[in-house]
Amino acid sequence: MTAETQHRLTPAPPPGEYIDSPRFQIGAKKGLANTQQRANLRHATTTIRNKRARVVAELDDWQELRTAGEQIKTRVGRHLDEYLVQFEENFTKAGGHVHWARDADEANRIIIGLIAATGESEVVKVKSMVTQEIDMNEALEEAGIAAWETDLAELIVQLGHDRPSHIVVPALHRNRAEVREIFLEEMGLYGTPAPEGLDDAPVNLAGAARTHLREKFMRAKVSTSGANFAIAETGSLVVVESEGNGRMCLTLPQTLISVVGIEKILPTFDDFEVFMQLLPRSSTGERMNPYTSVWTGPSPEGDGPQNVHVVLVDNGRTNVLSDPIGRAALRCIRCSACLNICPVYERVGGHAYGSVYPGPIGAILNPQLRGTDSVIDRSLPYASSLCGACNEVCPVRIPISDLLVHERHKVVEAKKADPPHIPHTLEPQLIGVAAWVMDDYRHLALAGRGSALGSAVLGKMLGVQGFGAIPGPLSRWTSARDVPMLPEQSFRQWWKKNRGDQQ
Repeated sequence: MTAETQHRLTPAPPPGEYIDSPRFQIGAKKGLANTQQRANLRHATTTIRNKRARVVAELDDWQELRTAGEQIKTRVGRHLDEYLVQFEENFTKAGGHVHWARDADEANRIIIGLIAATGESEVVKVKSMVTQEIDMNEALEEAGIAAWETDLAELIVQLGHDRPSHIVVPALHRNRAEVREIFLEEMGLYGTPAPEGLDDAPVNLAGAARTHLREKFMRAKVSTSGANFAIAETGSLVVVESEGNGRMCLTLPQTLISVVGIEKILPTFDDFEVFMQLLPRSSTGERMNPYTSVWTGPSPEGDGPQNVHVVLVDNGRTNVLSDPIGRAALRCIRCSACLNICPVYERVGGHAYGSVYPGPIGAILNPQLRGTDSVIDRSLPYASSLCGACNEVCPVRIPISDLLVHERHKVVEAKKADPPHIPHTLEPQLIGVAAWVMDDYRHLALAGRGSALGSAVLGKMLGVQGFGAIPGPLSRWTSARDVPMLPEQSFRQWWKKNRGDQQ
């Protein structure tokens, strides 16, 4: 532990915020240079990808399920206001408390206030993407509240002073040897230490995590969670997980605070059945997930939280909903199928994307949620080869490659609106010239005569046969290509000379 982190209640993440990240191209270059990370990612994503393919192939109606999931989430987007009100009414009727948050700051103020009202100074957490999105852990740390991750991968990330790099498997970039070192070095600083002689066998690493977390589970009076789904017709929340830590957080504490994005609404339990087939197969390659927890208000028999809250978070989602094309991204159920299939993600890793949402879905979702004012968000729509593999595996049929092109268009338009003192490349000017040339056959003919004249001067008078590397804005393109001399005649000129008498 360094002098800078000694005063902290929980391990410090890397300095700076995601929004401070450099543009994707710089982050990608750093990720490509990390050979160990690339090996870890290749092994992990290949394993998950193959498992998914096997269990999906077992279902004859997989494409019909995907279409059903798409239609349900599209209906939610059209009637989100109605379903949210219905959920609030039913959640409140069941004895819960609903809070509304416009943005991350408001959400964190609500959460801190709810915890402070209990008199407690620590919480145990179910893995949650939205709490990472709003940077809840750091907000609680500043308020003197310790937030302990209980998901194994999230625990690895937290103890490693790291950030998640994957949606479903946050520590995907770490191998077992690295995890062992983190446990040995860090566990004892924040609770029960790792056993002496700990090796990197998965069963022993998991055992060390259970022992470390046990004391935190037993003393915690407050827990926080996200939710995979919120059922409007009953006011129920659903958490889907694989380890059982979620069940511990949802059962032992007296106060439960669930932080949920407003797009997680499903109309009915019948709709939920569709996603219970789509989500496990798409995320971890399982036919069904080991733990599914559903709660509707406080436990009536006292076995579980007696104070149940949900914080419904907007944080840019209504802005996404207002875009008729971009709103398709809100169908995302955070399965990570697009990450596991993406050749770009597999090579550069999740940290290159500068957000808790990496990979193809992050490349379209982050610029919509956060806007395109930052360097990182302007670069994300270009973090793709547009190969389309993500479209084929998305369980709710989000046209990710189409949305990437859509977001690229918005980035270009945003650049046009920049103040004139901000320098840009010559690309827009060159495209403008090309558009002028192609707009009218007379312009094209004029350009042809000009290129012919230039070629004649350079070729016959100066003996130039072609171009190598050209300085200026074309330097990178021409450094790897030989550019031949333009022909001395355009096709129009050749035709007029040789076939001019033919109609």
